Amino acid sequence: MLGRLTSLLRRNANGIGIELAPERINIVQLRKHKQQYKLVANCSAEVPEGIFEEGKIADGSVLAELIQDTLASNNIKSTRVATAVPMREAIMRIVPIPAELDDQELHDAVLNTEAALYLPYPREEVDLDYQKLGYFEDEDGIEKVNVLLVATKREITDLYMDTFLQAGLEIDVLELNSFALIRTIREQLHQFGSTKAVVLVDLEFDSTEIAIIVEGVPKFSRTIPTGTYQLQTALSQAMNLPPSRNIELLQGMIILDEQSQSAGPRGTSINPGMAALLRVLGQLTDELRRSVDFYLNQSDDLEVVQFLLAGPGGGIEQLDEFITRRLGLPTMQIDPITSLSLEVDEEIPLVQRPGLATVLGLGLREV
Repeated sequence: MLGRLTSLLRRNANGIGIELAPERINIVQLRKHKQQYKLVANCSAEVPEGIFEEGKIADGSVLAELIQDTLASNNIKSTRVATAVPMREAIMRIVPIPAELDDQELHDAVLNTEAALYLPYPREEVDLDYQKLGYFEDEDGIEKVNVLLVATKREITDLYMDTFLQAGLEIDVLELNSFALIRTIREQLHQFGSTKAVVLVDLEFDSTEIAIIVEGVPKFSRTIPTGTYQLQTALSQAMNLPPSRNIELLQGMIILDEQSQSAGPRGTSINPGMAALLRVLGQLTDELRRSVDFYLNQSDDLEVVQFLLAGPGGGIEQLDEFITRRLGLPTMQIDPITSLSLEVDEEIPLVQRPGLATVLGLGLREV
């Protein structure tokens, strides 16, 4: 954030996007020719258990070495990076500020006055950034501007800065993963007006991050402690398989419901692994419903019109249909390759594409 988490609008060139997650690192590099983006580098590496604890970097030295090795083995020379911290490590608030303030006055008001009113931590313990959104008149007819305030605890920022420094890399951009995701699907979001909300569901390793988006701006966020690991564990236990952090088995599943199962001699027969998955997914969708209801109860004249699935679990086959049936709202799996009209040398399977949405959004910051 300010001075450390860089401006939300800053653009850089010739760098790479790196996404750090508890089970993997993803690295991409994009180039642009005229209006076409090309994916010139796309690689990932598994992160050993213990490098992250409770979603936070626990061993930055080993992680830095893994980043170095992955770059070297894929012959990637760039040392400039765009990366992101998880949304659950941040606080986002939309703050109304008098429109009459000039840029310096706005800067002082947001960082020195308003921030203290909205942060649960002392001001000196956080890194901050902000972005002006749009102007409006309040109920008294006073013109104001909404400002998106973003804060992370400084100890989290330090972990990322130190890790990349040890890897010999320079951070150009440090932002939130939800911002990178939004950048990837920006054109999709343009079709929705000011009264239409989209729910971005990022199904990650040990959690699912929800962001309710209105006019391209996250208005509400929440983290649910259910991710691909919990789904994979339920599946493995039901099928008497050893536990695994690898989600290849999970990504090979097709999500069905009880009505889709074949009937056996004593009635409907359901595969134990699928039954276990459906239980966990049912709990997850219940939490999605609660989050949406909570937000709508505080928002006038707003309608949620679609769910968008991202993350390594977002591409599981027919998961979009399952959520549509459960919640009664259209659900779509994000395909960033198509959304960005991205030129690729090797075909990327559809099940893997939602998992690239964040890192491709980071890569766009370095084009």
